[in-house]
This record gives sequence, C-alpha cells and structure tokens, in this order.
Amino acid sequence: MTYKGMELLDKMNLAHIIKKIAGEQNVMIDEPMKNHSSFKVGGAADILVTPTSAFQLSEILKLCKKENVPIFIIGNGSNLIVSDKGIRGVVIKIFDNFSGCKVENNTMSVYAGTLLSKVSNIALKNELTGLEFAAGIPGTLGGAIAMNAGAYGGEMKDVVVETECMDLNGEIKVLRGSEHEFGYRTSHILKNSYIVLKSVLHLKKGNKQEIKELMDDLNRRRKEKQPLEMPSAGSVFKRPEGHFAGKLIEDCNLKGYRIGGAQVSEKHCGFIVNTGNATASDIQSLIKHIQETVKSTYGIELQTEVRIIGEK
Repeated sequence: MTYKGMELLDKMNLAHIIKKIAGEQNVMIDEPMKNHSSFKVGGAADILVTPTSAFQLSEILKLCKKENVPIFIIGNGSNLIVSDKGIRGVVIKIFDNFSGCKVENNTMSVYAGTLLSKVSNIALKNELTGLEFAAGIPGTLGGAIAMNAGAYGGEMKDVVVETECMDLNGEIKVLRGSEHEFGYRTSHILKNSYIVLKSVLHLKKGNKQEIKELMDDLNRRRKEKQPLEMPSAGSVFKRPEGHFAGKLIEDCNLKGYRIGGAQVSEKHCGFIVNTGNATASDIQSLIKHIQETVKSTYGIELQTEVRIIGEK
C-alpha cells in the first residue's frame, strides 16, 4: 500500500488491521477532527485510533511505517488547529484510554493521556506541592511535557525527573533529568517527535489548605483574564523575548478583530476564539494577519505555540 491519499478500499483494509491491534471500539474511520479539538474546527481524519497500551501503539506505528502511511499524534486536542480538509493518514490519540496515576511518597507516576488538571488535583489530594501552576492548563500530561508547558512562574521541567517515551519506529526510550533538554516550550521529546508514554514527577510535601488556596487563586485569575467560556487553543503565540504577545497584539489595536468566525479575544489578546462558526482557514488567516501587523508595527516576529496539522 503506497500512500497517496487513501482510497476507500485501502482505508477500510488498514482500519481492519488496526482494529485487530487496538480493538474495534477504538478505531474510527472518517472521523471529524472538530470533535477532537478544543477549537472545534477541522475536517475528517482518514483513521483515528485510541490505543490502550504501549504494545498497541508500537504495533500501529510499525504497521504505518511498513505501509508508508503518515501518522499524527495528538492528546486531547487542546493545542491544535486541524485544517478544514482534515488529515490524510492515521491519527493516534493518546488520551482517556492511556491514562492513570500512581502516587508513592513524593513521587507521581503518570500515564501520558491523563489530563494535567487531574494530575494537579491528585497532587492536592496527596498534599504534594509543585503542580499548582498546572491546575488550569487544559492539555494532557504527555503534551505538556513535550512542549514544557508552563504558567504563573512554573514549568513542567520543574517537576519531571523521568519520562518513558516511544520513537516513531515503535521503540521505547527512557529520558532522565537533563536528557529531557527542556527549553521554552520545547524539549528533546518534541525535537525528536517522540511520544510520551508515562512520566515520573517529583514533588514536595506541602500544606493541603495552602496548596488548594493557591490553585483556587490561579484558577480565579485565569477565569478573569482568559476566555475560557469560548472554544480556543489557549495562548496562540510564544512569548517573544522581552515582550508579551498579548500586549503587542492589543497595542496594534487588534482586540476583537475578526476574520470570519475567528476573533482576537476581547478578554486576552493572546487568545483567538471561535465565535461559533469559525473554520480552520479563518483562524489561520487571523494568525497570519496578526503576525504581519505586529511585524510591520514593531519589527517582532510572533511564533505560533499551537500545532497546525492536516491537508493544505
């Protein structure tokens, strides 16, 4: 099977094989990606699979490599824009079916598909401090580690000590300490397109009431300053050195600026929101307009933090 955009028969045959690996209930054909993206946009993926184990994931990766079929790895789609034409190939979703957490003393062992907010709440329950900053971050642990997610002065690099991941050949790698090569919104994992399987976090014992108060305070500040009530993908742009993307955009008088159903949030200019009927093209056009305006006004190039994938 040589991949040139999957014919229906090829698609059905490949899906049949993947169902034997991951289970029929975990494989979807022509699945609308708007159902798997916090932006609520995106065309259909040829095949979407939600594996339940590292063995299944490895077998699917090996199969796709053998058949020359492109693969795309996503978490819960909270940092993602999928094109209106959708995705030609196999989307592997590491989420609910690949989640769980074990706590031992000050250490948490967490599977990649676990929501970061859930991990933070488990830390709170066990009186562990160090993850308060992550309580309101909407993504999964795997995605957060790959991009070294952070907020309010904290980053994943502050708590991650070991990560088990898989390369695109289906081989398992283990990274420890500095081998993660964490940087601003990047890591060795991201640079090498590894897939996080699970990670070990080291936290500290704390006062449960104080941990809860800090989490509540950060969540209150998020609700006040961020458009959490509307579909978005969080902060669209990386922070340019010496500046804040949201302020640059606001200073360019782009607050509330719209293209189609996509709008620069009136609550926080670092966010783009779907007002209800946005397309991926609307969002991408708005991103381009923002970048061009900021560049022409301040000479600063804004780099996207969100992933943009799919057929162009």
